[in-house]
Amino acid sequence: MTTRLCIVRHGETDWNVERRIQGHTDVPLNATGRAQALAMSFNAAHHRFDAIYSSDLTRAMETARYVAEREGEGVRALRDLRERHYGIFQGLTATEAAGRHPAAHAYYAARDLDYDFDNGESLRAFAARVLHGLDWLARHHVGQNILAVSHSGVLDVLYRQATGRPLEAARDFEIPNCALNWFGVDAHGLHLERWADRHHLAHVLVEAPE
Repeated sequence: MTTRLCIVRHGETDWNVERRIQGHTDVPLNATGRAQALAMSFNAAHHRFDAIYSSDLTRAMETARYVAEREGEGVRALRDLRERHYGIFQGLTATEAAGRHPAAHAYYAARDLDYDFDNGESLRAFAARVLHGLDWLARHHVGQNILAVSHSGVLDVLYRQATGRPLEAARDFEIPNCALNWFGVDAHGLHLERWADRHHLAHVLVEAPE
């Protein structure tokens, strides 16, 4: 029996626009992000969800509530859906991080699996947390349709898991804000059904950097 998961990256924030690394920093949506979330909720309304989950960070919870209000459902927070903790890089742009912490930035750019930004989270540990959350959702909602709002890093891990791409490989796919990304989980594992459905965002600015 297949559990279907629609995983959505939160709407745009001011830090996305400024190219600042957010991680666990609790940044709210900006006006564009709220417009993206509203547009996404109309697209999501074509589907029936048995439960709605979100990362516990504000930008994700705000996004999820647009769908929840249309569905007449509540939003359940799941901490495993949080973005990666980027430690000393949080709040910095990539350029600032490279200038202040050049050695650390080299690990970051190389997607080193075990570097944890001094007080953050390694890519290996982060991926394990994300997949633990995925397993929890699949076990508790067998055969159901679930919507979850999360972050680009989480979607990066799930895309790689579903397509067999290694964590350390350079990213060669986009992760738009408020696009619908569909996965199936069955006895054979995680598989990708549809990626980056964003036709609902045609009249909303969607090209914000991470």
